[in-house]
Amino acid sequence: MRRLVVVLTVVVLLGCDDGSGRSHAPRSNARPVPNGRDATIERIVDGDTIVVEPNETVRLIGIDTPETKDPRRPVECFGEAATRHITELVPPGAGVTLVRDVSATDRYGRSLAYVYRRRDGLFVNADMVAKGYAAAATFPPDVAHAEELVALERQARTAGRGLWTACGSPDVPA
Repeated sequence: MRRLVVVLTVVVLLGCDDGSGRSHAPRSNARPVPNGRDATIERIVDGDTIVVEPNETVRLIGIDTPETKDPRRPVECFGEAATRHITELVPPGAGVTLVRDVSATDRYGRSLAYVYRRRDGLFVNADMVAKGYAAAATFPPDVAHAEELVALERQARTAGRGLWTACGSPDVPA
């Protein structure tokens, strides 16, 4: 009996798979996937930039992660962790939905989007901020989720999640 209770507890805490590919565990930050353009992850560039098929670079709106790819600067604290985390969320081959705000591209020609994981509606941009892998970064006119992302950053800072304490300063990234 005790073993059954332990197994059931684990199933409830971790979720279960009924063969549909959907977990039945409660998901933080999951929501219905809004209307947007479906895409497939080709590769991850860093914590706030992805490439979707066929070779389209997408910058996640409203977030900023420590740099890992700037050839003029060393890899910043927690940058590699942010890249690993987004890779776990949306690995190559994962289906995502890209939702635009006002601007289609940034000054570097990258597409701009809020990214949702198609299988469960996870709002990737928000997850990165909530777990301390990214800071909120507001660049008008693309501000549809600015208040939400700023609030999530405040919570992550207060809780000392991720980069907010790992790098020795509560004010990173700059």
